[in-house]
Amino acid sequence: MVRRKEAGERFFSLELKSKDAVKTASFGNGRGEHVTVEGTIGTLQCAGFEENSVLELVGTAGTLRVDLAREDLIKPQKIQEVKEK
Repeated sequence: MVRRKEAGERFFSLELKSKDAVKTASFGNGRGEHVTVEGTIGTLQCAGFEENSVLELVGTAGTLRVDLAREDLIKPQKIQEVKEK
């Protein structure tokens, strides 16, 4: 996974073993429109931090990696506050 931290950006990668694992992929026509990707990584096999800076979720159908360190995690009650901003 390419990790560049410019202006606080976080990166992710999603590897799926088959395109059948993709439920929805929606790309807008114009600039600034939302992009949605939904699917499954299958049954969770393991989850943890790689090199203390990448959260990795490994499933039977794929792997999701997010540029995120343990100290970046916030308490669940704070998530709603962030979403409301």
